[in-house]
Amino acid sequence: MPLVPSNYNPPLLFKNGHFSTVYAGIIRKIDDFDQKRERMNLPDGDFLDLDWSFSKATSKKVVILLHGLEGNAQRAYIAGSAKEFNINNYDVCAVNLRTCSGESNRLFRSYHSGATEDLDAVIQHILETKDHSEIYIKGFSLGGNLTLKYLGEGRTIPKEIKAAIGISVPCDLYSSCKELLKRKNLPYAIRFKKNLVGKLKEKQKQFPEKISDEDIKKVVTLKDFDDTYTSRAHGFKDALDYYKKCSCLQFLPNIKIPSLIINAKNDSFFGPECYPYKEANENSRLYLETPKYGGHVGFFGSGNITYTEKRAIKFFNKVD
Repeated sequence: MPLVPSNYNPPLLFKNGHFSTVYAGIIRKIDDFDQKRERMNLPDGDFLDLDWSFSKATSKKVVILLHGLEGNAQRAYIAGSAKEFNINNYDVCAVNLRTCSGESNRLFRSYHSGATEDLDAVIQHILETKDHSEIYIKGFSLGGNLTLKYLGEGRTIPKEIKAAIGISVPCDLYSSCKELLKRKNLPYAIRFKKNLVGKLKEKQKQFPEKISDEDIKKVVTLKDFDDTYTSRAHGFKDALDYYKKCSCLQFLPNIKIPSLIINAKNDSFFGPECYPYKEANENSRLYLETPKYGGHVGFFGSGNITYTEKRAIKFFNKVD
């Protein structure tokens, strides 16, 4: 599809990409919202914690929410999205990726941008144990890449999956990595690194034979983390091999269900390769919206309901 025009025009302060990113990630709060946790065992012996919330009326529709790097199902962008879906008669399954629910996972491996086997396991779990006939997927950042890669890898997509949305999707992981290594993104990189190194130290306690103190000392940048841990733990040669094989950009031409990507032009995490204009123009099921503002998962809205939360409802409701 051709580029979808955007009418997102936030207040002046939220036109600053860094402010909107920080506000959405740290300042925004969601009140009067409850989730019910379900532990799902995975085929490899590990587990995922799923945080459910429900529409007041019985619903046959469920949205799977996938968070970004070092996020979880309690982050405001997940909770806010879930709350709005519930109000609009969708049940919600907010996935905590491995290590992200507050408890270390059991295996040496963890989560990463291309681990679509975990998303597939969640979908199969819902199909086998729940009573929903329509499934929608909404992923943020890393979770958006995961969503679109899943849809375009060539697997048979269950007929119950009706549509998907990716918010602030790093469609080319190496392009995004290069931007994150720049001085403009230093505060974000420091925050990510602190959290990831903390988890690496936890992994070292579980698997001391696989992670040395020297390994941890090598982690200066996010790319170092992917060279030291992500690639080794998940079967990639190195960070660049991981980025190449897991970027959703290469899978976008194969997507066959309605899918919307919303990537702000002032997202400081993204290089030019993260805006798949060509792929959207050549795939009638792929929609791309590139608002001038929004930062990284930093879209604002009145009444504490963001632009992308409202946009997702409209997009999913229009699906045939």
